[in-house]
Amino acid sequence: MSLFNRAEVIDQNFTKLVEAGKLPPSNKKFSLSRINIISSQLISIFESQVHSRHMDIKARKLKNEGKCFYTIGSSGHEGNAVFGNVFSFNDMAFLHYRSGAFFLERSKQIKNSSPIYDMALSFMASSEDPISGGRHKVIGSKELNIPPQTSTIASHLPKAVGTAYSIDRAKDLNIIEQQLKTNSIVVCSFGDASVNHSSALSAFNTASLIYNLGGHVPIVFICEDNGTGISVPTENKWIEKSFKERYGIKYILADGLHLLDLINKAGKAYEICRNHRVPVFLHMKTIRLMGHAGSDLEIGYKSLKEIEKNEFNDPLLHSSRILIENGCLSKDDIISIYENSREQINHVFDHATLRPKLKTSLDVMAPLLKKPLKKKSPKQPLNKSRKEVFGSDFSHLKSDNHMAKNINYCLRDIMLRFSNTLIFGQDVEKKGGVYGITKNIYDLFGSRRIFNSPIDETSIIGFAIGLAHNGFIPIPEIQFLAYYHNAQDQIRGEAATLSFFSNGKYSNPMVLRIPGLAYQKGFGGHFHNENSLTVFRDIPGIIIAVPSNGSDAVRMMRTAVKEAYEHGRIIIFIEPIALYMQKDLYEKGDKKWSFPYPSIEKEIGVGQYAVYGSGKELAIITYGNGLYLSLKGKKEIEKTLRMKIKVIDLRWLSPINVTKLLEELGNSKHVLIVDECRKTGCHGEGLLLELINKSNKPLNIKLHAAEDSFISLGPSSTTSLPSKDSIIKNAISLINEKN
Repeated sequence: MSLFNRAEVIDQNFTKLVEAGKLPPSNKKFSLSRINIISSQLISIFESQVHSRHMDIKARKLKNEGKCFYTIGSSGHEGNAVFGNVFSFNDMAFLHYRSGAFFLERSKQIKNSSPIYDMALSFMASSEDPISGGRHKVIGSKELNIPPQTSTIASHLPKAVGTAYSIDRAKDLNIIEQQLKTNSIVVCSFGDASVNHSSALSAFNTASLIYNLGGHVPIVFICEDNGTGISVPTENKWIEKSFKERYGIKYILADGLHLLDLINKAGKAYEICRNHRVPVFLHMKTIRLMGHAGSDLEIGYKSLKEIEKNEFNDPLLHSSRILIENGCLSKDDIISIYENSREQINHVFDHATLRPKLKTSLDVMAPLLKKPLKKKSPKQPLNKSRKEVFGSDFSHLKSDNHMAKNINYCLRDIMLRFSNTLIFGQDVEKKGGVYGITKNIYDLFGSRRIFNSPIDETSIIGFAIGLAHNGFIPIPEIQFLAYYHNAQDQIRGEAATLSFFSNGKYSNPMVLRIPGLAYQKGFGGHFHNENSLTVFRDIPGIIIAVPSNGSDAVRMMRTAVKEAYEHGRIIIFIEPIALYMQKDLYEKGDKKWSFPYPSIEKEIGVGQYAVYGSGKELAIITYGNGLYLSLKGKKEIEKTLRMKIKVIDLRWLSPINVTKLLEELGNSKHVLIVDECRKTGCHGEGLLLELINKSNKPLNIKLHAAEDSFISLGPSSTTSLPSKDSIIKNAISLINEKN
C-alpha cells in the first residue's frame, strides 16, 4: 500500500478490519429500538454509504486514466445518507459537494431512478448527464428537488434562506406558480470552513432577523463539520461556540459517525423545522477521508498519525459496528454488500466513460442561447382594477411625466398583472426608496408584496434567487450601483450559472433594479455616482437594460418582467439617477424629456434600439445619460457641419445585435461611441472591437468614454465624464481627422 494512495489504503482496511472485528468504538449507547427506524431502512442507508464510497474510489482510478474529471468526493461524509432518508424529496435541498450519499439515498424515494448511473455520467462529463448535460460534476436533480450547486463555499446559503422564506409567503398569497408544497421545508448543507464566509453570515443573520420579526424561515442548515477547510484546521469548538446560543436558530449537535444518533437528531431537526417553521442548525461532526480531492496530498500538512486516526474512524466502519450490534447484518453480509457494490460501481462507471461528451461551443452554450417559453404571461389588468390602484394618479397617466414617476406607475401595473411579483430592498417600503420610485406601492399592495430588506446586498440578491425557485418573479432593488459590488457573486456565481449547469431545467428569473450611473448634481462621490457596468459585461446569459427616458423605461420594464416570467431570464435594470427627475432637454421649461405614460400594451423588445435623426456623415452610438447629452449636442454638431447626423440609443447593453447595428449604420462615414462609463472595461470598448471585426468595410470609429477615475464630490464631479461639449468636440474632430 502506498503512503500517498490513501484511497487504496482505506479500501483495503475496510475489509480487513470488518473481517477481524476490529471496529472503532463509540461512546454512545444507542439501540435500534430507541429511534423510529426499522432494520431494512438502516441497511438501505448503509448501502448508500457504501455506494458513495466506491464511487469516490473508482473516480480516482479513472481520473488517473484520463477518463474522469472530478475527484472531490464524499468520503468521510457518508453520514449524510441519513438526511436523504429523513427529509422528504419534496423538501428542496441545496447541497454541498460531499453529498453523494444523500443523493443516492434520496433517489430511493422516487420510482425508476438511476442515481449511480446519473452520477457516473456527471463524473465523466458526459453530455447525457441528466442534470448538467456534461457541463460540470454537480449533484442535482429536478425530480428530487435538488438544484445543482457549483460553488459550495457558502454562496448558496442566501438563496436557500430565500427559498425557505418563499414557502409560507407563496401559501399566504396563493400564487399559482408556486413549485413547492405548502408544508415543505428547505435543507442546506455546507462545510465547517464555509461558516466564516460573508455569504454564510449574511444567510444566518437574515434567517435570525426574519425570526425576530415573526416571520417563517423553515430551513435546516446542515453543517458537515470535518474540522478542516482544505488544509486549514477549524478552531476547536468554533462552530459550536458560534451557533449554540445564536438567537433565532435552534442548534442541534449530532455525531456524523453514529447512524442511530444522526437519525435521531436529524428527525428532531425535521420535526422542529416543519412544525414550527423556524431555522435549525444541525451540526454534524464527522471526518474527511482521502484529502480534499484527488490532487490533494494530506501528508503535506497532516502527520501520518493524524491521517491514520481519521481512517480508523471511517464512517463505514462505525456503521458496520452498529449494524452488527443491532443484529441487522453479519460481518459476512457487510463484506458481501461492500464487494457487490464495488462490482456494480465499476461496471456502471466503466460504461459511463464510453458515453458522448459535449463537442462544440454551441453545445456548451445551449442553455444560455435557448430560452423556450416556460409559461405565458397573464392578461393585462382591467381598467377598473387599474383605476382603483392608481386612484387620482390615473388621470395623470396622459400627462408628461419624468422617468421616476413613470417607473412608479409601471411597477403598479406589473404588480396588478403578475400576482407573483415581489418588490423588496432597502427603504422601498413606506419611504418608497431613496428617490421615491416605489412610493405609495406599499399602501396599495401591503407588506406581503413589498417589504424592506436588511442593509445587505448579498441577502437581497440571494433572497431573489431563492424566491424564484418557488415561482415568484422577484423585483429586488439595490439602492446604488456601487453597492452591488458587495454581492456581485450572487449574480455571477449563483443566479447566472443555474440554467447553464442544470441544462435549462432550473432558472431563477428576476428583474434586479439598480439606480446608478453618474451626473448627479451636488450628491455623490464614487458610491452614489458609480459609472461602471464592467462587472456585468462578461456574465453569460443575463440581459442588461439601461433606459434613458421615462417612456422607454416603462416599455423596457414591461419586457423585462415578461422575459423573466415567460423565459426565466435574469435582467439587470439600470436606472440613470440623474435622469429620474429630468423634464427638459435643451433649455429649462421645454419639457422635451417628459413623456406620457405609454399605453399598457406597449413594450420595447430586447435588443431593439432607438434612432434619433438621419444622415450619413456621422452616427453616434450611446445609451443612458450619453443619449441625453448626445441629443443636446446634436443640434450644434449639425449646425457646425451643416448636415444631419443620427444618434442611436442602444437601450439594451446585453445582448447587442451587432449585425443589425451595422445595418443601421449603413453608409455612415464616421461612428462615435459615447459611453458614460470608465473607458477600461466599458461596453463601448467591446462594441468598438465587434463593429470593426464584423464590418465588411473600414470604419472610421472612435470611443469617447469616461476617464479611468473615481468620481469626486462637488463641482469637479463631471470633469472625468463625457459632456455635451466633449461629445461635440470629439464628433467634429473625428470627421476632420478623416477629411
